[in-house]
Amino acid sequence: MATALTGEKATPSAAPTLSAIITTAMDLGLPVAAWRLPLSSVWQVCVSLQQEIRIEQPVLESSQFGFLFCPFQVNEHHHNIFIKADIYFNSEKGEPDVANEANPAAVGQFLTALTTSGSTQKQNWYTPASNGRGTEQPETAYKAAVKNAVKAIEAEEMDKVVLSRALKLPVPEGFTPVSGFEAMLKLHPRALVSLVAVPGVGTWMGASPEILVSVDENKVFRTVALAGTQPITNATSTANAIWRQKEIEEQALVERYVINCFKKIRLRDYTEIGPKTIVAGNLMHLRTDFKVDMREEPDFPNLGTDMLHLLHPTSAVCGMPKEPALAFILEHEGYDRSYYSGYLGPVNSTVGTQLYVNLRCMQLLQSEAVLYAGAGITGESSPEKEWLETQYKLQAMRRVLGGLSFD
Repeated sequence: MATALTGEKATPSAAPTLSAIITTAMDLGLPVAAWRLPLSSVWQVCVSLQQEIRIEQPVLESSQFGFLFCPFQVNEHHHNIFIKADIYFNSEKGEPDVANEANPAAVGQFLTALTTSGSTQKQNWYTPASNGRGTEQPETAYKAAVKNAVKAIEAEEMDKVVLSRALKLPVPEGFTPVSGFEAMLKLHPRALVSLVAVPGVGTWMGASPEILVSVDENKVFRTVALAGTQPITNATSTANAIWRQKEIEEQALVERYVINCFKKIRLRDYTEIGPKTIVAGNLMHLRTDFKVDMREEPDFPNLGTDMLHLLHPTSAVCGMPKEPALAFILEHEGYDRSYYSGYLGPVNSTVGTQLYVNLRCMQLLQSEAVLYAGAGITGESSPEKEWLETQYKLQAMRRVLGGLSFD
């Protein structure tokens, strides 16, 4: 675990602002991640001083403290990224924590720069080395893909597939990653709010409602089955929400997927609660919570890592069965998901590991933002309704950018 840095030259004279920390990291070309856990008022930031931040399959139990940022699919363009917490900030503390093994000279350079940074609000951020294949999918193409998916499901080629799309919008004048992060803090109190900026990879931000894998400081493992979507209005609430058969079936498929992952490792003792209606921003979803007390299950010391590798990509972002659904996505979506529907979150902090699916997110390009959203397709799906669902989901990041209207 990190230790508090002491020394006159190493410690800033006053608590640094979030803007100053992010700006200093980017000015020095360093990877940085900021986040706030659900229902918390504390933001956290870690800065990596490492030359190599790419990793293979994450092993959570032996990982150092830091932040994972992993793509939908690992390939030559998109890698698993680990932002080690060489320097760690917490909004409740005045001084940063520095990892014992962090390079003292690099730490000193960062903290010295931090004392003079943040005086101006720069609009600089990292952009990706490659924009991948395609970015946007027009309405006609998306609806055609949904129709093809329904036909494939009716032909029993798969049970469900998640089709997503991307939307490009101009970045408003005066917008900065930090201003976007601060807007998300207010708009999404129940989500993991994140800002990840990595040289060569790009700058991503989002507010995800979906836990992938969590292992807290008491060795309690958690995951969820989250699916089904409807907008929340003044006339609706979690108490009077009415769900269609399509959403109920979609959520049941995700729930079954989680249970099948437990079966694969022969884990039988788990707690299941739900499904229940939950609120995420401007939307409601169906969610089932799963919990395992690892202290009572000594045969599963690596449950977090084992379930991470089994679950990702989940039925909620890919489909069932996984293999034909993934093949359909790669053939019909027409664009590169990159880190959308991958996973991200802090690993081995003082309160454990919390990894979330990278949903309700956007990537910042030079002068544009790429927003992402998807919908689960079953045999009951309507192309018009699935298109509208993606519109609702895109609204979360449009509000962060300052636009509320649909295209």
